[in-house]
Amino acid sequence: MITVAGFNSAIDRLVDVGTLRAGEVNRSSRADERPGGKGVHVAQTLAALGLPVTLVGLCDDAHAAEFNERLRLRGVDFRAVRSPVPLRQCLAIREAGGRITEVLERSDDPGEDTRFVLDQVLRHWALESDAVVCTGSLPPGFDPAYYAGVASELALPCAIDASGDALRLAAEASPWVLKPNAAEAADLLGSPVNTIGDAAAVARALHARGVRHAVLTLGGQGAVAVNEHGAWQAALEVQGVRNTVGSGDCFLGGLIAGLARGEGLADALRLAVACGAANALGEETGFVRLETVDGLRPLVRVEPLDV
Repeated sequence: MITVAGFNSAIDRLVDVGTLRAGEVNRSSRADERPGGKGVHVAQTLAALGLPVTLVGLCDDAHAAEFNERLRLRGVDFRAVRSPVPLRQCLAIREAGGRITEVLERSDDPGEDTRFVLDQVLRHWALESDAVVCTGSLPPGFDPAYYAGVASELALPCAIDASGDALRLAAEASPWVLKPNAAEAADLLGSPVNTIGDAAAVARALHARGVRHAVLTLGGQGAVAVNEHGAWQAALEVQGVRNTVGSGDCFLGGLIAGLARGEGLADALRLAVACGAANALGEETGFVRLETVDGLRPLVRVEPLDV
């Protein structure tokens, strides 16, 4: 079983407009609202790929029934911790041409007691797990070193997808997997990531620091990964992209699924890219269908890089 720490739950809203005009009235042709946040996206992907998964996260009273029912139907065991503050909103505005503008609301501090319960629930379910995934921003009030502490203190593989100080501290905790995107990696190491060579250099530097599987996502350029066995680039060009929001989360779910099943990093990277592309081809944020992933996986190009 995989336990996902997706503490900063959210409501994902996808709104379609013709053309977004700043400073003017914009009318939507369609709007969709679903349970969201990086933890939800990663857990849904793991479940779609057939892995038992437990998600630990916040949920307010207004959305508890919706979260529990939808995630149950998706095969996710959601261990909700009651939030005394409303869940944040993540708004994606999609124009007819495909451009997406995101507005991510900051969450409120749920309070010391709630933070304590989140930590205790995570540690309880981690004891039943083969790996833990820590993903997304932490609710206000959490120490930025929290993910690093999880990686250091739990005696099982820990994958981390974070940014800012949480990413910097996690990189020093020798995690099993670290997955920044290009911008996050550039901020972490203070060097630009504009090319595949740049990404490979950063991944090697992270691996040299003690990260077992260092993986950088590069948007349309795919991803680069490094571990003790080598370095690889994986990419897939797809047509008909509908919604790229959440693709990095689905990528992470696929990567963890492959590694948890004992696949080598190159094969897990292939699955991860297929999952990211499957999300981009669908309407729903942070969700993949197994048949789509299976169709895309053989098309992913994976190439070794010089170490």
